[in-house]
Amino acid sequence: MGTEESTGFEPATGDGPPLSEPPAARSASVRTAFEGLLQIRRLTGTGQPDPESAPAPWERNRPVTAVALALERSGATPSAVDPSGRRVSAGYRVSDGESAGSVRVEWTGPPGSGAAHDEEEALAGCASALRDVGWTVLLYRGPRRRRYLEVEPPSGLSGGHARS
Repeated sequence: MGTEESTGFEPATGDGPPLSEPPAARSASVRTAFEGLLQIRRLTGTGQPDPESAPAPWERNRPVTAVALALERSGATPSAVDPSGRRVSAGYRVSDGESAGSVRVEWTGPPGSGAAHDEEEALAGCASALRDVGWTVLLYRGPRRRRYLEVEPPSGLSGGHARS
């Protein structure tokens, strides 16, 4: 019995261990999960002209999971950490954003990985992939001038979280 069968599918957020599943199997799992997400959009977005074009309530209640799934589906590479929490590979990292219901996407990696050099182009790809599936994406500069994305549902869609 595989790990996915015993624990369920979880998209890579960039804060977990390196992906150990064979690439073809992982790709199939991601594809199945994303098709399920689109089905949720179709079933819950009946009042919208194109229900697949905007995050569903399920996604707005689990934005980190939904954004991580969209990024993994796009082919973006997730970062990873070892058991001690030390970053071992460069890629995207998805975490809670500064405001309720928002998500922060960074391009990070271990020292010497070149993540800081690659972040502008990599985050542009992440932003494009997220916009393509209906998320609103803004690019910011944080400490040490490192770029990051702030991702949230389009305005007019209420999520499961109160916004302050």
